[in-house]
Amino acid sequence: MATNWRAVLIGFVVMVVVGSFGGIVIPVFGTIGGGIIGGFIAGYIAGGGIWNGTWNGLVAGGFGGLVGAFLLSLVGVLVGVLAGPVGSILAGAGVFVLGAVVALLFAIPSGIAGALGGWLKGSPRDRAVERPRSSAR
Repeated sequence: MATNWRAVLIGFVVMVVVGSFGGIVIPVFGTIGGGIIGGFIAGYIAGGGIWNGTWNGLVAGGFGGLVGAFLLSLVGVLVGVLAGPVGSILAGAGVFVLGAVVALLFAIPSGIAGALGGWLKGSPRDRAVERPRSSAR
């Protein structure tokens, strides 16, 4: 398994674009759909079989989840500033929980879709492991 950063970046951009527009049209399913489509694309571009596609889809989904958690933390900071000390604690805990949920919503379906993309593209023949030849003396 090797991380193909080009595939991860393209998958992440697709997640953000599809998840943003899809999240507006169909709130929860649009966001998950963005993760699935972006993970599939990351896995397909990376290729190398199921495991490599899974890995690249997970990395793209995890990266998308981290960016989503960061954006949620900005909202939490705003709520904390407006609500005072108790509001800051509640906002921080809420951001942590929501950040974990967002990361899972992107990473898990992205990894599964990445596995499908990697499987569809297949593994290159030059990565096949050949049996060593014995030298007869």
